[in-house]
Amino acid sequence: MEKRTWTPGQLLEVTGAYWSTCTLHAGVKLDLFTPLSAEPLTAGELAGRIDCNSRGLGMLLNALAAMDLLEKNGEQFAATPFAAKFLSKSSPEYLGHIIMHHHHLVSGWAKLDQAVRSGEPVRERISHEEVEASRESFLMGMFNLAMLIAPMIVPQIDLSGRRRLLDLGGGPGTYAIHFCQQNPELDAVICDLPTTRSFALQTVERFGLSERIGFVAADFESEEIPGGFDVAWLSHVLHGVGPQTCATVLKKAVAALEPGGLLLVQEFILRADRAAPLFPALFSLNMLLGTLAGQAYSEPELRDLLRNAGLRQVERLPVELPNGAGILAGRKP
Repeated sequence: MEKRTWTPGQLLEVTGAYWSTCTLHAGVKLDLFTPLSAEPLTAGELAGRIDCNSRGLGMLLNALAAMDLLEKNGEQFAATPFAAKFLSKSSPEYLGHIIMHHHHLVSGWAKLDQAVRSGEPVRERISHEEVEASRESFLMGMFNLAMLIAPMIVPQIDLSGRRRLLDLGGGPGTYAIHFCQQNPELDAVICDLPTTRSFALQTVERFGLSERIGFVAADFESEEIPGGFDVAWLSHVLHGVGPQTCATVLKKAVAALEPGGLLLVQEFILRADRAAPLFPALFSLNMLLGTLAGQAYSEPELRDLLRNAGLRQVERLPVELPNGAGILAGRKP
């Protein structure tokens, strides 16, 4: 793998990149793109609608225009076609939930040195967060990401002949939805925390799959999970916990499978020496900030976890995914 050659300019670009990040976050948090997707407005006109200072708002709008997320014509601002598609709440492809999830992570990342020094989290684990806004951004942010990735994954996984899928830690159920859409004979159960239920049921209903996809509330790290499945899907579940809890969760998932059942794990996967790819390495730090023992795992570590859980024919599927993600599969004897 070719190593990056740094320059002082690139170093300064990285250290100041949060300026653009915070500008985008502010635009989404203030929901500027929704009204500006409907009609052009001046800073003063928009400020009156959203109860905002016109001077500060004007500066923010100009910065978003400089980022090519808004178009400025005279004193009026309008959303670009890209921003209207992905940043307006009126669009079905709105990505604001995952952006707000990233916004809620910023304060923790500012304390990374403290987490490294202590080896302990400096913020709450957001998947278990009791604050409604943070939890909604996390769950629907996972929906945003899965809606982008699931169409790349699901058609490449052969589930023909399989009838019941367990979406363990499935959140709003995006993968269960896509697997059921791809496989008309398949039913599914989402198993996740009780606080996830309303988000999952609403999302499933939106896709017209309420009769085929159910929900079971359980903290599967400490509670039992239902059985009788012939395929289990664990997408970005293991990185939230340490190796011992991973082993426990995987043994429960395997126990939930019928003989011959297929278990699929999607994770951000490090190479054997854990020093690449970049995104999984950074994601490990994100887990340090918010969990007691979570981390990104290397491919050899994941293979060993699956084998030790009782799976055979463990393999990495030839599915190319962004951000160092990959899928490992194993079969229950």
